Amino acid sequence: MLSFSAEQRFIVTGASSGIGEGVALLLNDLGATVIGIGRDQHRLEDMRARSKYPDHVFLERKNLVEDIPGLPGYVRALKEKYGKFQGLAYCAGLGGLMPLRAVDYENMQAMFAVNYFAPVFMAKGFADKRNNNGSGSAMVFIASRGGVRTDPGMTSYAGSKGALIATMQSIAKELAPTGLRVNCVSPALIQTAMADETSRQYAEGKYPMGLGKVSDVANMIIYLLAEQSHWISGQNYVIDCGMV
Repeated sequence: MLSFSAEQRFIVTGASSGIGEGVALLLNDLGATVIGIGRDQHRLEDMRARSKYPDHVFLERKNLVEDIPGLPGYVRALKEKYGKFQGLAYCAGLGGLMPLRAVDYENMQAMFAVNYFAPVFMAKGFADKRNNNGSGSAMVFIASRGGVRTDPGMTSYAGSKGALIATMQSIAKELAPTGLRVNCVSPALIQTAMADETSRQYAEGKYPMGLGKVSDVANMIIYLLAEQSHWISGQNYVIDCGMV
């Protein structure tokens, strides 16, 4: 049985909805203290209201792409405010299908800002030994099945997620001597607000057990943050129910 203590603090980005919300609630349910980061204050407050231990949920309204180079300093400021961190779950993301003929540079910049540059600079901040609990601390990043097994219309999205997976595997090797672990989780289509009707129709019939739930991904992330996964690093776990 996985469990955490209130002294174990975790940063969760994208905590106001979807997988990030699910991770924040499950961490808290298992006893951890959560610093939930999101852009929507009302949704963040709703998440905390539904948590098991609301006194151990702290909210940070933040648009992570406003100052990407400043994110390491932001992590340091969070440490000064709350204390050192046990883990980071980067669950913020931007999705959507777009054919090559519709892709433009501005669109790609927006996609890579959220899905690649921001997580890399959050990782840089967390990896600073002044900000984490040392050996045993862990980072998990939401990538995507599309980063390794692509479909048409994923030019920008697949590129951003594939880059994230490769970079985090490199970072995992770099940080291994310090005892910090880094992994990615790559879900296929999950029942969240990001899964619009077009995506659902596109995926119809491709999943042997139907669309996945937030909890299917959150449980994997929690395991990778816990001490029970102390020998797992540099991995990318595809969660797609054997998608056809």
